[in-house]
Amino acid sequence: MVIVMAPNAGHADIEQVADYVARAGGSAFVSRGVNRTIIGVVGDEDVLAHLEGIDVEQLPCVAQIVRISSPYKLVSHENHTTTSTISVRGVPIGPETFTLIAGPCAVETAEQTLAAGRMAVAAGAAMMRGGAYKPRTSPYAFQGLGEDALRILADVRSEVGLPIVTEVIDAGDVETVARYADMLQIGTRNMTNFALLREVGAAGKPVLLKRGFASTYDEWLMAAEYVAQRGNLDIVLCERGIRTFETATRNTLDVSAVPVVHALSHLPVIIDPSHAAGRRDLVVPLARAGMAAGADGVIVDVHPRPESAKCDGAQALSGPLLEELSQAAATIPALLGRRGAR
Repeated sequence: MVIVMAPNAGHADIEQVADYVARAGGSAFVSRGVNRTIIGVVGDEDVLAHLEGIDVEQLPCVAQIVRISSPYKLVSHENHTTTSTISVRGVPIGPETFTLIAGPCAVETAEQTLAAGRMAVAAGAAMMRGGAYKPRTSPYAFQGLGEDALRILADVRSEVGLPIVTEVIDAGDVETVARYADMLQIGTRNMTNFALLREVGAAGKPVLLKRGFASTYDEWLMAAEYVAQRGNLDIVLCERGIRTFETATRNTLDVSAVPVVHALSHLPVIIDPSHAAGRRDLVVPLARAGMAAGADGVIVDVHPRPESAKCDGAQALSGPLLEELSQAAATIPALLGRRGAR
C-alpha cells in the first residue's frame, strides 16, 4: 500500500501519518521526491484493510491511498501512472526531454578530465560522467584515484558548468562521494549490494542505477525499491547491456528494456551503449536504437586520447564519432517530441 501525501504536506503531517500507520500495526517508509512525498506501508492483510477503509479526510494532508499489487511498490506504475522527471542540479531526466551524459570512464588527470568535459559540452551533453572509484575485474587494473578524482571532477564542473555523476562502490564512501557529486551511480556489479543501496537511498542525492549484467527486470526494479524505501524517489534506471552467449560485443544491449521497464515503472530509463558494446564503432548505432525506443537519455564514454586511456579506451568516443552521436541526439529524440535537456 502507498499513501500519497498532498503537495502542501509538511514534516509534522508526514510524521503524524507515519505514526498512524505504526499504531495500526504496519511499518511506514517515507520517500520524498521532487514533487511529492509518499509513504509505503508494509503490513498484513488486516492492517492494509484497516488503512484502506479509512476516509482520507481523516488523515491530514493525504491525497490518496493506493493498494499496490506489484512487489516493487514505490517505483511501480501502479504507484505513479506517469513517468517521473528527475532533476539533477536543474537538469531534467524524464519523458519530455532527452539527456545526453558524457565524460571519461575514469578520471586520470585534471588535464584529461577537463578536456573530456569540454568535449562533452561541445557534443551537447547536459551532464558529465567520470569515474573516481573503479570496480575492475582484475585487481591489477587501474582502480581510480578516489577522492583526488572527486576533487578534479568538482573543479571541472566549475569550469564547464555540467552536473557530475560518479560511481560509489562502498557503503563507507557514500558520504564522501555525496559531498562532491550531483548524482550517485550504482554500477552493474553492485546492483545487488543491498547495504550500499540503502546508504545511497539515504544520502539525499539523485541515483543512477545500472542494471546488473545478469539481472531480470524485476530484480532491477527491486534494487530500485531498496533505494526508494530509504526515502529517495529520485532514481534513474540505466540499461548497460547484459551477459549473453554472444562474444562479438562486450555485452548485449537489451533495447527492449526501455519500453518494458517504462511500462512497469514510473522511473526514467536511459541506456549506456559504451559499456554494452565495448567497441566505439558500435556506440552510435546502439545509441540511435535506444533513442528510437524511447530512452530518456544516453550515457557515453568520451576521452581526448582513447588510445592511451587507463580504462575502457576501446569504447571511448572522440572526433567524428562523437560528432555523429551529437547529431543523433539533436535529431532523433526531437522526432519523438522530446527537447534537449540543456
